[in-house]
Amino acid sequence: MGFLPEEFSSFISPQCNRLNFIRSWLSSKGIDSTEISIDGKNHILVQFEKSAYNPKFRIKTVIAHYDRVEGSPGANDNSAAVWQIMNWAVQLKSYQYFHNVRIFFTDGEELGSNTGVTEQGAFGIASTFQRLGIKDDVYVFDACGRGNIPVLSMLNLGPKTPAAFVKTASDLYVRTQNILKKATGGRWLTLPTPYSDNASFLACGIPAVAITMLPDEEASLYAVNTSNLPLTWKLFHSEKDNEHSLTPESFFIMEKILTVLAETKIPC
Repeated sequence: MGFLPEEFSSFISPQCNRLNFIRSWLSSKGIDSTEISIDGKNHILVQFEKSAYNPKFRIKTVIAHYDRVEGSPGANDNSAAVWQIMNWAVQLKSYQYFHNVRIFFTDGEELGSNTGVTEQGAFGIASTFQRLGIKDDVYVFDACGRGNIPVLSMLNLGPKTPAAFVKTASDLYVRTQNILKKATGGRWLTLPTPYSDNASFLACGIPAVAITMLPDEEASLYAVNTSNLPLTWKLFHSEKDNEHSLTPESFFIMEKILTVLAETKIPC
């Protein structure tokens, strides 16, 4: 792929041990990571030096699942976002000021789409947050390697959701819109999107949003009629979710979004 290094091709190869690849790649850049096993799922946590955190501001937990469906390269679902965030971690390591970011690369996201949120790999992390009283802002990035329109997953909370949680979740949703507006100059949409790790956190009462990417023509058609599923999503879980389906503008836009996210400081 012309705009991606050979390392990315190795990452999406069928024989790649993706957990080991991520941890080794991060280590080669001087970034420490920790493997965390919960309920049989093996997640990767990246935290930075103490100077990167200011307790007066909210922690931003950023998530991208590294697992993929067997038989699919998973280039967009979800190798692209993992790669983008790995490279962002390198920038955060030398960040001049505090950024309050921690990163999870999660395992088992694909399981939840068929069996329910409690089987999703991130549910174990969300349950741990809930038990410990951790109320981070959670940003999930999924399928961010194709297209030029960032899409914020529509916030759909049930009618019995406590009013206090509706407020905190809605606040994060609005703040995320502001991040996308600043990063893109207004070229973004909010739409219903496929299942992702944000569902686990919302189910545990923790504010979470999900961001994906679509080509503008696909996003426009889907916005008019949500029965017109984008081609990008039809590629998921297939052999066609490969390097050739990715677009360089997605990586450029994601870099801007992540830069603004690092700069965003929300008082506790």
